[in-house]
Amino acid sequence: MTHTLPTPAAATSLPAALANSLVARHAGSSLVEQIVQLVAARIDDKLLRTGARMPSIRQFADTQGVSRFTIVESYDRLVARGYLESRRGSGFFVRAPASAPGAPSRTAASAAPQQLDVAWLVRNMFRQLPPENMPGGGLLPHDWLDASLVASGLRAISRQQQSLLLHYGTPKGYLPLRQQLQLKLAEHDIGASPEQIVTTSGVTQALDLVARELTQPGDTVFVDDPSWFLMFGSFAALGLKVVGIARHADGPDIAQLAALAALHKPKLFVINSVLHNPTSTSLSAAKAFQVLRIAEEHAFTLVEDDIYCDMHPGTAVQPATRLATLDQLQRVIYLSGFSKTLSANLRVGFIACSGELATRLSDRKMLTALTTSEIGERVVYKILSEGRYRKHAERLRAKLDQARAPALRQLEQVGLKLDPVTPAGMFVWADAGCNTNVLTERGMAQGYLFAPGSLFSPSQLPSTRLRMNLATGLDAGVWRFLERELASSQAARP
Repeated sequence: MTHTLPTPAAATSLPAALANSLVARHAGSSLVEQIVQLVAARIDDKLLRTGARMPSIRQFADTQGVSRFTIVESYDRLVARGYLESRRGSGFFVRAPASAPGAPSRTAASAAPQQLDVAWLVRNMFRQLPPENMPGGGLLPHDWLDASLVASGLRAISRQQQSLLLHYGTPKGYLPLRQQLQLKLAEHDIGASPEQIVTTSGVTQALDLVARELTQPGDTVFVDDPSWFLMFGSFAALGLKVVGIARHADGPDIAQLAALAALHKPKLFVINSVLHNPTSTSLSAAKAFQVLRIAEEHAFTLVEDDIYCDMHPGTAVQPATRLATLDQLQRVIYLSGFSKTLSANLRVGFIACSGELATRLSDRKMLTALTTSEIGERVVYKILSEGRYRKHAERLRAKLDQARAPALRQLEQVGLKLDPVTPAGMFVWADAGCNTNVLTERGMAQGYLFAPGSLFSPSQLPSTRLRMNLATGLDAGVWRFLERELASSQAARP
């Protein structure tokens, strides 16, 4: 049950940044921590200015529908964290950052900069906003996933020899899981022995290991444009030059790929073949052969990120072409995992590649992280080996199919323009017709997290695009916000 302000009159003396805020009884964190995060975020986003007086304990408790003790503890924590100061007889006030030695740096907090960057979005993704307020989020709703699958796996391994829980994992990863992954890859007609598979802490670590092993500072890496934003910052931190290749409905722009490959001589091209993020489009067979030809001609490696593979039905009506299937891991490195379909917290991913490269990547993995957690790998192995994962994936696809049409209708009703949408995947690449950086900043001020198009391009230039998650049952306030903002932007055009 969500508590909002009881009457408009009660909110008139509240700061505007808190007038529409709310706490949720059903949220995973406590009411105290929700209020602390809410107020801290408003201060970080400069919506509550230095010196501003906070509502009285009684007033804030009444508007939130919580006890006064909850507000007292919340304010005490905010004082301890350097966000507020208590003035005897006057109340609580927003503290200036410079007057709080040891307090969390405001530069590390979640204030939205003039030009949004990748770190800004990632920081805000971890602010634990309600899922229905995160149309830009990248996960399926928790109630779509099956926590009992993970829980039963954890219980099962805890009943085994308990000393197994106290050891390191093995360098390449839990062998029975790698053997099971061999069977899973065979379903995609990708031949790989267990010795060609290295487990990782999600696809994020897999990409990092591959980039560290195969590139040097100053090298060029190609990515789809648009594509998964987290790569840009990670590759830049390694001293790599990131160049975007325009992505069309059937794959990359082949003419541009060939021209830029001749110019830049890239070491890697990271590509989504199936259910590309953020457009949910898939690579055609014709484009796949052309990409492989250009990679061979210019001697660069293709890194195929297939994290959304199990959201694709893989039928004759909707064929899925994978570079690793055509190439059989000669010039292609294949990445996938289970964070999107089982649990983001398990962090179980994997790399499939040539045997020689797998050994090198395993050695690099040991140097940077020793081993991955065998506990999570054993859980995933149990789920896969018992055949429960296949049925779970089928249920997820059915839920996406059911949610897609109503969500698309709603997106169009509020004024977003949609490209021809593929009948699979969880994302839509929508055109808002206005600068979505501005829309995102305004949305965050209302407690809504959007994913603006600028973040999905290496250029980071302002864009009219938004990535929208079709699986998220959005709060009515999100739709009202979008409708109001889009209508306002259209009215302002000459």
